[in-house]
Amino acid sequence: MAPVTPSTDLRGALDWGRLAPLRLRARTVAAGVYAGGHRSRRRGSGVEFGGHRDYVLGDDLRRLDHRAFLRHGRLLVREFETETDRTLRLVVDASRSMAYRSPSAPGAKLAFAALVAAALARIALSSGDPVGLDWVGGERRRPLPALAGREAFERIVSALEVVEPSGDLTVDHQAVSRAIAPIARHASRGSVVVFLSDLVDLPEDAAERIAALATKGRTVIAARVLDPAEAEFPFAGPVRLRASEGSKVIETDASAARSTYLAALEQQGQRWQERLLPRGGALVTTVTTTDPVEVVRAILSAVRGLRP
Repeated sequence: MAPVTPSTDLRGALDWGRLAPLRLRARTVAAGVYAGGHRSRRRGSGVEFGGHRDYVLGDDLRRLDHRAFLRHGRLLVREFETETDRTLRLVVDASRSMAYRSPSAPGAKLAFAALVAAALARIALSSGDPVGLDWVGGERRRPLPALAGREAFERIVSALEVVEPSGDLTVDHQAVSRAIAPIARHASRGSVVVFLSDLVDLPEDAAERIAALATKGRTVIAARVLDPAEAEFPFAGPVRLRASEGSKVIETDASAARSTYLAALEQQGQRWQERLLPRGGALVTTVTTTDPVEVVRAILSAVRGLRP
């Protein structure tokens, strides 16, 4: 629930001109992630570089990384994985609640989710992995099949820039099912699915449906994007709360309601974890004031942690 009426103008909610256009911001975020040690693709026959680990007596000496030893002063062994389909499928929630932006936030939740999605796309495409884009809600949305190559990033960013938050998921109960149906049908083993949403007003079975994508060797990450006001509930005195989606209005005392609200927010996150973890998925929670580089790193770290 939001204490103010959410804006429906994404570009007004986040001034891309002031912060640099989305494509430039996404490149900057991706560069920051690479600087943090993002895994890179190794060319070769059916293998992919999977990172380093400490040397253990008996390891093949040919796998020692001599450059890493010079940098870190430790014997590190390069690990490799069998190469599978590495398609990244982005599902972005563009429903009306994603337009919310409190005074302390740099932009709307949808703008932040778009930036994270664009940065993830940049990283995947730079590694040669195709990227697809699907939507829950939204006006002027452009679903895109899995794309690769030089023009893919521009097409994905263009789609993320023009979408406008719209749609009431308390009414449209099939929005999530429609968005993930192509992924359930076509995404193969090794695919990574990232669902960017505030998880607000989703159908009751949304967590189960998203978690069900983590079958057949697919990896699913739900990235929960909250406004700082939603995460902290910093209000005082009498407040009038109006749902971003639906028509519910509540008048209450903020101090009395804070603990109940925060407990319900925590329980919502736990429910998603309980659905995702047994299927091999994970939940990453962030707020729109967080450095997007750290958010992308957290998502990539979760993906690596879930890899068999």
